[in-house]
Amino acid sequence: MKARVLLVECADRPGLVHGVTGVLLSHGANVVGNQEFVDRTAGRFFMRTEFEPARSEGVVGLEGEIARVLPDGAQVRLASAEPKRVVILVSKEHHCLSDLIVRHHFGDLHAELVGVVSNHALMEGFVARFGIPFRAVPADGLERLDHEARLLEEIRSLKPDVLVLAKYMRVLSPGFVARFPSQIINIHHSFLPAFVGARPYHQAFARGVKVIGATAHFVTDELDAGPIIVQQVLPVDHTRSAEDLARAGRDVESFALSQALRLVLEDRVFLCGNRTVIFD
Repeated sequence: MKARVLLVECADRPGLVHGVTGVLLSHGANVVGNQEFVDRTAGRFFMRTEFEPARSEGVVGLEGEIARVLPDGAQVRLASAEPKRVVILVSKEHHCLSDLIVRHHFGDLHAELVGVVSNHALMEGFVARFGIPFRAVPADGLERLDHEARLLEEIRSLKPDVLVLAKYMRVLSPGFVARFPSQIINIHHSFLPAFVGARPYHQAFARGVKVIGATAHFVTDELDAGPIIVQQVLPVDHTRSAEDLARAGRDVESFALSQALRLVLEDRVFLCGNRTVIFD
């Protein structure tokens, strides 16, 4: 029997692990992996359990039964066994998009990549090589909200579970973000709030930085300030040109984004305020 994933979040108290695993045992399930964490500041308990049901119908009603042995207000979810539907948003830079598409093509991402949407047509030919639907939604001559309305129409038709901003170089409005709560992942260089705007790696070169990096995070109303999923860094020195830094930056951005997406796709990320609890 294929393993299933159970996700639990609730107020902390003694006996929670025993309670959850006891219910699983009563159903004849075999626990094959378990991770838990208590955020003592928030007083919250988090648990991710992989288990093998005794039979396929053994998961029916399981969430409700587990919730009854937990504190009031507990969040209990049995993760879907189906791959999540992913839509990628991109502008003109290819590195994050191409990395995700190639990983998906070779089965490295447990996902169904259902479409790529862009405010430019530049990537259409590349995406078409992999048989992935591509939608161009140009923003030229449109107000932001008008463009977002057209963008939303295309995205809704693809019914995504996760949106990935693979160097999508437009700021999304709070109204757009609210339609996809904790479902949008973004990537950017980790210099922020320094070196804002165009050519950040050239700005960093001029400053003589010794570390470059990337941050992948959930998108919230506050620009580039959502809960962080993955951060990667790379040491550099005086021998690196601005172009070298930019090239290395593209590599680290691609890796950080793919790792963040993997964690989300495998239901390894919990939110705790503006922070994340990650079971890797």
